[in-house]
Amino acid sequence: MKSIPVRQPARRAALAFCLVTAFGAMAGNAAAADKVTFLTSWYAQAEHGGFYQAVAEGIYRKRGLDVTIRMGGPQVNGMQLLASGQADFFMGYDLQVLKSVEQGIPATTVAASFQTDAQGMMTHTDVKGLAGLKNGKTVLVSTSGRTTWWPWLKAKYGLTEAQGRPYTFNLQPFLADPDFAQQAYPSSELFQAAKAGAKTNFYLFANDGYPPYGTTVVAMQKLVREKPELVARFVRASMEGWKSYLANPAPANALIKQENPNMKDDQLAYAVGKLKEYAFVTGGDAATQGIGTMTDARWRRTYDFMVSAGLLKKETDWKQAYTTQFVRDLKVLP
Repeated sequence: MKSIPVRQPARRAALAFCLVTAFGAMAGNAAAADKVTFLTSWYAQAEHGGFYQAVAEGIYRKRGLDVTIRMGGPQVNGMQLLASGQADFFMGYDLQVLKSVEQGIPATTVAASFQTDAQGMMTHTDVKGLAGLKNGKTVLVSTSGRTTWWPWLKAKYGLTEAQGRPYTFNLQPFLADPDFAQQAYPSSELFQAAKAGAKTNFYLFANDGYPPYGTTVVAMQKLVREKPELVARFVRASMEGWKSYLANPAPANALIKQENPNMKDDQLAYAVGKLKEYAFVTGGDAATQGIGTMTDARWRRTYDFMVSAGLLKKETDWKQAYTTQFVRDLKVLP
């Protein structure tokens, strides 16, 4: 995996006779910069922009953090790397963390960059809502989707398992068949479909009640217990990075393209537009409580859904999957 390091820059001594003192201060500052590794969930993209912005604009550095971002990908088991100590923080997902807690992995979510999950359904223009999928539509579902949003969608709208077909991250089946619908992110598959000249509709699952947060920050409970001040600095700097990214994404986008050369300017611009259109970062409770905020009520809804769908044991201690201590009074307002 490639990585982007953030290093404490050398400082020049203001006066020649203070040279020794200046070098001493430099050594102290370097020692104070805590090294942190943050593992993302996928290849670098606009949906990770706030974290790259905190690197590019020196926001982590100002909080005394020497942060390295490592990209995730299809062959990367982020939770496993987090649990084994190869990352300090991981870009997670509520359902994944709750399931990990059930399995005895003491991970916990410390912030939610997105107030809703960005997953939704891309359809042809004859479909006027998610309920319309019941009318003879074939739905392309990824392997991960079958244990996350697909059970929710089936239960809410009376879809059948027979309607689901594998989604292989190739748009051609959808483009070729007007009776196909497929899972999508507004910044990715919609962009590809538009470039192919297809007219589509998009329905965000969260708008119909799908409860999880998105692009969360997850740590091991041991780190939260032993180094809460470090966790607090990382959370604050990351959320400040998101605020900065939405105001001026250029610094982070340069790093994103460096990390992921397949990511081009037009897609980054399109994706930033969708982040703003759907208010993933700044909407919901974040509008008044600040970027990154989470509530007990939302986590309870996700737990209830998973239990009802048979995805989680009822006796799971769901409150171990998150803590609001780092976002409760954060107030990084949009």
